[in-house]
Amino acid sequence: MVDSREENVTWLTQEAYDRLKAEFEYLSGPGRVDIAKKIEAAREEGDLRENGGYHAAKEEQGKMEGRILQLRQLLDSARVGEAPRAEGVVGPGMTVTIRFAGDDDEVTFLLASREESGAPIDVYSPKSPLGSAINGKKIGEKATYTMPNGRTNTVEILEAVPYIGG
Repeated sequence: MVDSREENVTWLTQEAYDRLKAEFEYLSGPGRVDIAKKIEAAREEGDLRENGGYHAAKEEQGKMEGRILQLRQLLDSARVGEAPRAEGVVGPGMTVTIRFAGDDDEVTFLLASREESGAPIDVYSPKSPLGSAINGKKIGEKATYTMPNGRTNTVEILEAVPYIGG
């Protein structure tokens, strides 16, 4: 049985966690002060209906608040360190090699959070259609998933080894 709390966990390296925490602290502190100053300065320019600077600053504020929320949720659910994994079984933190049905080409990628995008190889989210279809599969098994365009695709797991960085 899978612990439902584990499904919402985002495994991050210490480096990624520190980078995201620093971004959160900046945006929720000095970033908010800076945008408030921009809004106030634009407000002093006069009629708000025709004030492009004011509207741009308000839009920037909205995007920043959205990012602050996203970061807060991510940091709250983050676990720092290595995700529990076994070689030969696909899971977060694994370098996975697959072959698409009907194709001889192999594709290798890191199955991890997008926040780990500093990795030198392609990163696929475990929550993506492909990521969730292959998660928990063993070498030699096949998985079928539905792509965003509605078509289905099948892949074969060729390799799954712990990611050791690059």
